Order: sequence, then structure tokens, then C-alpha cells
Amino acid sequence: MKLLSKQFNKLQYALFIFTAMACIHASSGLAKNESKARTVYPESDQDLTIKYYNRELTPEGVLRESNYEEKMLRRSGHVWTYRVLAPATSASHNALAKHKHKHKGFNYIVLPRHVSFDGEKTTVAFVNSQDKQVIRIEPVEYENINFDGSWINTYYLVDPQAIAALPVSTRTSAIAHAHWHEQQKNGRFQRVLWDNKKAIPLIIESGNQNGSYFQRISITPNAILASDLPWLYQQGYVQKEYADFLD
Repeated sequence: MKLLSKQFNKLQYALFIFTAMACIHASSGLAKNESKARTVYPESDQDLTIKYYNRELTPEGVLRESNYEEKMLRRSGHVWTYRVLAPATSASHNALAKHKHKHKGFNYIVLPRHVSFDGEKTTVAFVNSQDKQVIRIEPVEYENINFDGSWINTYYLVDPQAIAALPVSTRTSAIAHAHWHEQQKNGRFQRVLWDNKKAIPLIIESGNQNGSYFQRISITPNAILASDLPWLYQQGYVQKEYADFLD
């Protein structure tokens, strides 16, 4: 299992992919047929709060900690994700967005991301409601936004088949329909609390057993689903491409 060395603010779309890949060595063929796999796994509409925490002790003795929060709306064929920003941060982002707009740039980290799937093709776009723009991302540009192109990993956060391949842990869960899966190897560990009914992970933990590195993602389903779905309100938005923002 190879732990990521990227800064934590770049993990938001890559960490779940890392977890799935680390869970099972035979996963290289799992995403080859997304439409077929989608019919195998259960679907359920979910609105989620996702909290990320990262702690790392560097060889120089520096302790680094980061945390942030995202919201996710999951419906059949659609996943909408956005970063939760504090008011002061949001104001700074608006000012930065105006500056970047003048220089043909956009900050995908703080823009809502809309991933859709029509049964065969996955489509990715970022939505800038301030400037009324939809920025579509082509597959050749996925690496630039830390996206692996998999609808399965997007919809379920981790591939359910990868979770099923992890050994079931002896740890008990007080949450109905949820079970722990766990793996330890070469001084590192992976732990996932998987909710079979909702088809989502509730907790993802990974790190070193010596405590020098630890990542935790907590996923909380909302009790009430949103009725206003943001991807339905983009009439009149200008359609842009990633290349339009390159200098």
C-alpha cells in the first residue's frame, strides 16, 4: 500500500481513489466496464457531509495537520460536490476568482464539481455560478484536476468490489447495516466502515502504525434530501472548456 505524498488540499478527489486501489491488488480491471458494474451495485439517493482530516509528522520533526469539509449530492446519474468555505474564505475566494478570471484561470478546488453518467459515458464539469459558467473537462485533462475518470469511484466514493475484497474486521459497529473492513501490511493500515444499505463508506482511515501518518474521512448522510438540485439551474450559463483558461 503506497501512501500519497501530495499536500492534503489536493486530496479531495484523489484520496478515495487511493483507498480503493490500496484495498485490492487485482482492481486494475474493475473500472473497464462502468455501465455493467453499475447494474451490479445498489444505488440510493444520498446527501452527504464529508470531513477530511490529515496528520503527518515529517522526518524533520514537523507536525502538520489539515482538515476541511465538503458536501455531496448523489442522485441517479449525478454527483455534485463542493467545498464548505467559511464566510471570510468565501470572500477571499470571490476576490481571487475575479483576479484569476482576468488571467484566464480558475480554481477547481473551490468550485462545485458536477460528474454525470448516462449509462456509458462519464462527464465532468465545474460550475462557476458567479460568472455563470460551466467549465467542461475532457478526459485528457483529468489528471490536472485529480480525477481518475471512474463513475463507480465517484458515486460510491470507493469501489464496492474493492471494499468487499478487504477482510471483514472483528471490530463491531453500532450502526445498522454497517461493517468494518480492515487490512494491515508492511506497517501500514487501511480501515473502512461500509454501510451496505446506503452503499457508502462511513469512515475511511489509513496511516502508519508508528503514528507518523494518519488520514481519516468521515461521511455523514443527511436525514433530509435536498429538493433543489443545482445541476437543473444552469440555463443561460456560458459553456467553457478547460483549455479556455490556459495562458
